Amino acid sequence: MSSVVVTGLGLVSCAGEGLDAHLDALTAGAPARTDTERFAPYTVHPVAPLALDGQIPKKSDQRQMEPWQRLGVYAAGLALDSAGLKQDAALKAAMHLVVACGGGERDTEVDGAILTGLRDAADPGAYLNERLLNDLRPTLFLAQLSNLLAGNIAIVHGVTGASRTFMGEEAAGTDALRIAQARIASGQVDCMLVGGSYSAERPDVMVVHEMGGYLRAKPFRPVFSRNGADEAGFILGSGAAFLVLESAEHAKARGATALARLMPVQSDRSRREPGATAAGLEALWRAAGLGVPDRVISGATGVAGITAEEGAALARLAPGVPVTALGDVTGHTLEVTAPFGAALAAGLVARAQAREVAITTIGHRRGEGVIRVCAA
Repeated sequence: MSSVVVTGLGLVSCAGEGLDAHLDALTAGAPARTDTERFAPYTVHPVAPLALDGQIPKKSDQRQMEPWQRLGVYAAGLALDSAGLKQDAALKAAMHLVVACGGGERDTEVDGAILTGLRDAADPGAYLNERLLNDLRPTLFLAQLSNLLAGNIAIVHGVTGASRTFMGEEAAGTDALRIAQARIASGQVDCMLVGGSYSAERPDVMVVHEMGGYLRAKPFRPVFSRNGADEAGFILGSGAAFLVLESAEHAKARGATALARLMPVQSDRSRREPGATAAGLEALWRAAGLGVPDRVISGATGVAGITAEEGAALARLAPGVPVTALGDVTGHTLEVTAPFGAALAAGLVARAQAREVAITTIGHRRGEGVIRVCAA
């Protein structure tokens, strides 16, 4: 089995862009940007302003993408730059791509107009059919399809090997890393670009998560301090994270610097009964081969019950080890949680601030994961 190393990182969030900005935010332990007004009473952590031309040169490409796609394509470009691959057309043409993201952004103006007109339509069925035929996007869907991100990365950056898109909240990001690591380790492929993007600044996602009772309808408070039903819930953040993963041999042959080593990723899905989160986390921790790491980066959401269980389990598994919640750095980014955690861990290792970092991803509804990043 080949060692899998991280050779490139691309990060954007409310903290800014690039590794330095995010390591600074990790140290600060609080999101750099907070918006309490646009979606009141809900808080959101908006992405920092980006000079899109730096990674998406064509204005026409920028215009045809919604924000979640622009964030992902931008971060993917940063990762390729970081790995020294932006100008290597041959390698990018063979590079495989794994993306984790949601179902895309709805056209809320179209949604609203259809619902308003439907109230007074003489024939609601005929009206609905007419409006859907005339108002749909060219993608034949009222929301942009999730695999458009992979398509736009291929168009803009020339990453045209096989691609896969994972959907399914936090677990999608965990499994994107798991599959990418396993394929490289087994020798099936030498180099992969893996990551995802999420736009939190959307009324439709606020409605979806509020209907489930998952949002925190109060200003920012550290994730592990959101105790009790009146304090629980997550605060969404916009962001994207991509990593270039390679076999150690491939990276060495092209003279690339290995920032860190990504070990086999562990994932599972428990029933979420009381005690199941802690038990599942402990089992995955052992399966990952973890003892007591130097740092823990937690994808804890702040949702009642599971967050407290995770905190208690981490205190047992890694006594005295600093634990930082990603929600205290970027806000909660759903599918991007695992790639963000792995990228920050790789940055800590690359800067010699840690030799081994554990990343946890306990989804707000389902899906658990543990990721281990070590010195190369």
